[in-house]
Amino acid sequence: MDHGLKIINWNVRGLNARARRTAVRSLVVTSSASIACFQETKMEFVYSSTVLETLGSEFDEYVYLPASGTRGGILLAWKSQDVTITDPMFTTNIISAWVTTRGSTSVPWWLTIVYAPQDNNAKIAFLHEIHDIRDACPGPWHICGDFNMIYRDEDKNNGNLNRRMMGRFRRVLNDLALKEIYLSGRRYTWSNEQSPPTLVHL
Repeated sequence: MDHGLKIINWNVRGLNARARRTAVRSLVVTSSASIACFQETKMEFVYSSTVLETLGSEFDEYVYLPASGTRGGILLAWKSQDVTITDPMFTTNIISAWVTTRGSTSVPWWLTIVYAPQDNNAKIAFLHEIHDIRDACPGPWHICGDFNMIYRDEDKNNGNLNRRMMGRFRRVLNDLALKEIYLSGRRYTWSNEQSPPTLVHL
């Protein structure tokens, strides 16, 4: 993997509104990222014009997992001048693909983007899905996205915890020897935008 390569990962909570696409583009431009991974696009169809408006002309390649109505959806887009992404695989909640950095001697690697379901029974199936994807993606692997689960008490600002699901998630992380990338700048990544808020690091 090329440690100098920049990837932006974001639950955008919908790309249907022009104002949201403008806000996303502003962040993407300042990030200098070569790969963009977006969850919860809420779009059943993603057109080239939408990608152009949201990310700019340098992001000239993309694949996507359709939303179910207005729920879910994943978009993976990249700058072909920086990376080659091939062999995309699609499952219910996941996109995976093989990444090679152009002009680099670094080893190619697998990238997986997830958007996990909110229903507890569906979450159990999703955890099996992650295991299956790992079997299909041997070698260096980076997985990112919105897991809609936590595995530590400190990842939530209140005591309303599903410890059984936390344990299941923790076991999958351990089984697959996954290491969390350090989050800088903030403690939580999601808010229910209520008062008082529920804050979670997903």
